[in-house]
Amino acid sequence: MIFQSFASGSSGNCILVGSDSCRILVDCGISRKRTMDALAAQDMTLEDLDGIFLTHEHTDHIQGLPMIAKKTRMPIYATRGTIEAVQKKLGDAIDPQRFVTVQADTPVTVGDLTVNPMKISHDAAEPVGYRIFGEGKKACVCTDLGCYDNYTVDCLQDADVLLLEANHDVNMLQVGPYPYRLKQRILGNLGHLSNVSSGELLTKVLNDHLKAVFLGHLSQENNYPDLAFETVRLEVMESTGDYRAEDLPISVASRQQPTAAVEF
Repeated sequence: MIFQSFASGSSGNCILVGSDSCRILVDCGISRKRTMDALAAQDMTLEDLDGIFLTHEHTDHIQGLPMIAKKTRMPIYATRGTIEAVQKKLGDAIDPQRFVTVQADTPVTVGDLTVNPMKISHDAAEPVGYRIFGEGKKACVCTDLGCYDNYTVDCLQDADVLLLEANHDVNMLQVGPYPYRLKQRILGNLGHLSNVSSGELLTKVLNDHLKAVFLGHLSQENNYPDLAFETVRLEVMESTGDYRAEDLPISVASRQQPTAAVEF
């Protein structure tokens, strides 16, 4: 299996997940050129992809979709609510026949991959994260959620690779320039996960075979990569679990540059 974040943040999100014979994108919120360049670095092209799975309809997750759809015929998977919201936003830019409806907790098979959507709490039409299974391994993409619960924890258990939101530092957000209503949206249960909450969630899903943890969707205005990294590590260090932060493969997914590809 391979996992690579091409970009993660409010300016664009795109993640590659795949096996030797099947590869998918989770979201396509960056330009077609950036996507193609990132694929080329892995000796791939758009034609090597078997599908796109959308988490939700916000621009930073779909802005590359129309141009990529023009270039390929691969299916686009999303929940019914997301599909309707995307069509409302993009008009007739994409043939409706290209969309395949998925729903939370109902697995979908694409090649030798099994993709199982999971419910998340966010201010979108019908948002989901994804659990991707293949070759006996499990990868999870879980961003854009204002809160988590036992269901979230259960979904992320036993992951080999995890991309988890660490969007903002609460203090930076509270004293920053954002309007009050936007601050309340981000801090609310339908907003984004803070560094502290990300660390708390991570401590609940750690396991002995975790190959990589990427902290994703960092705010440019309300966070710093080093701050997110150290805050999450501190939460792990202060937890009552058996894992030591210095032994964990934690890194920050860049807004602009692809991460190193993880093979697992």
